[in-house]
Amino acid sequence: MYAIIATGGKQYKVAEGDVIKVEKLNAEAGSEVTFDDVILVSTDSDVLCGDKVANATVSASVVGDGKSKKVIVYKYKRKTGYHKKNGHRQSYTKVEIKKINA
Repeated sequence: MYAIIATGGKQYKVAEGDVIKVEKLNAEAGSEVTFDDVILVSTDSDVLCGDKVANATVSASVVGDGKSKKVIVYKYKRKTGYHKKNGHRQSYTKVEIKKINA
């Protein structure tokens, strides 16, 4: 059994017991989070989507926070001497999927 959820502008395929990194959530480690935006639920017998999963939720617990690897952004325009180097580290929240309620 798996589900596809949407959070932080991205979609994730999750199953019970999975640990995934999602966009930063305002939740402390050890707290419970519920994802209401479920797009699809696949069980052993059939696949549900659309209006059939309007009331479906995915329950998860927060494992912790962190920052991903640094991404270097380098802007350059030739013949003008313009160049600019910038770095960015995206924050994430690591969550463990507990239950898919379909």
